[in-house]
Amino acid sequence: MRYADPSASRDLLGNRTLFFIFICAFALVTLMQQILYGRNYLKSGLQFSWQNGEELGNWTGIFNFTDDGAVKTGSDAGGRYFEFYEGPLDFNSTKCLELRQDIMDVKVLSMVKESELFDRWKSLQVCKWELNTTEANIFKTALSKCCNAPSFLFTTQKNTPLGTKLRYEVDTSGIFPITSEIFKILPKDMPYARSQFKKCAVIGNGGILKKSRCGREIDKADFVFRCNLPPISEKYVEDVGMKTDVVTINPSIITEKFHKLEKWRRPFYEVLQGYENASVLLPAFYNTRNTDVSIRVKYVLDDFESQQAVYYFHPQYLINVSRFWLIQGVRAKRISSGMILVTAALELCEEVHLYGFWGFPMNPSGIFITHHYYDNVKPRPGFHAMPSEIFNFIHLHSKGILRVHTGPCS
Repeated sequence: MRYADPSASRDLLGNRTLFFIFICAFALVTLMQQILYGRNYLKSGLQFSWQNGEELGNWTGIFNFTDDGAVKTGSDAGGRYFEFYEGPLDFNSTKCLELRQDIMDVKVLSMVKESELFDRWKSLQVCKWELNTTEANIFKTALSKCCNAPSFLFTTQKNTPLGTKLRYEVDTSGIFPITSEIFKILPKDMPYARSQFKKCAVIGNGGILKKSRCGREIDKADFVFRCNLPPISEKYVEDVGMKTDVVTINPSIITEKFHKLEKWRRPFYEVLQGYENASVLLPAFYNTRNTDVSIRVKYVLDDFESQQAVYYFHPQYLINVSRFWLIQGVRAKRISSGMILVTAALELCEEVHLYGFWGFPMNPSGIFITHHYYDNVKPRPGFHAMPSEIFNFIHLHSKGILRVHTGPCS
């Protein structure tokens, strides 16, 4: 009988032990590499700007890593996902087309919770916006047929001849006769032509503008519209800029803050000087109450020998714009001044950028913001439909028709 050599058994056991130690060491090294790789990936994610500078650390959802290194949000871990990139994605890339479609799939605002809409909007911020000339031209053609800002935005001598009996926008039973005195203060024709300006900025007054540092970017636009005499003093200029080409004034502001210009007029004149040579635009023919105080603005500026032009919305233009947006689902007693200016800008400008438009109490990250960038005074309930207006603007952004800015500017 042959017996096994004890030394051979010891050698075999030793070899097996060494092999096992080697396998364990290799597995440990691989595991450490994966951990370090994951940390680096997360670090790059924290450095990536979801919203022009907003860190991922502000994101409140749950994150799940996929096999390919992407991140899924807890709210939709099986569908949309964010990928880490050093720079923004092309607007027409496959991923951005998917993200844009995610927003377009929401046909009406009531289909999703606000948080879900914010989620989809934040996802889209990884895409570098680009003007879609085809879509923009189709939309502008529709606006031209219904509204025609280059001909009817302002009440002019051309579209409202002497002797015209002008019907008010709201008080439709009311008639305002165009006498020789009124005819004299109207411009001969519209001062702006179709697509006259390359890049326009329309500035809303939303709290989303606070700490945005968008002032310099806004001031670079070829033409800037502002709403309702907002403050643009040194305190706000970093966020909202100073350049103004047209500023609207709600007659209620003149009534409440300047006593209908029936007493001291210099304070009103001095406020307007802050806008330098900007043209002033008023809804004089919205209703009968607006007319006298709006026309008085022209006389005040003439008395102070101001070079600022004064224009009045044509009431039929306002009626047509309201009807147009009603078809798009904006149901309100009155659309906002901002929406009217955006509508006009789409006809007068090649490219339209919106700042300060966000009709929700929270920003896209879910953080509460003030109603305006300068105060937190809420509008009359039920008068405007701000969320519905912003919802439409977000759709237009997704189609490449205009751009909505809701994050900090670089």
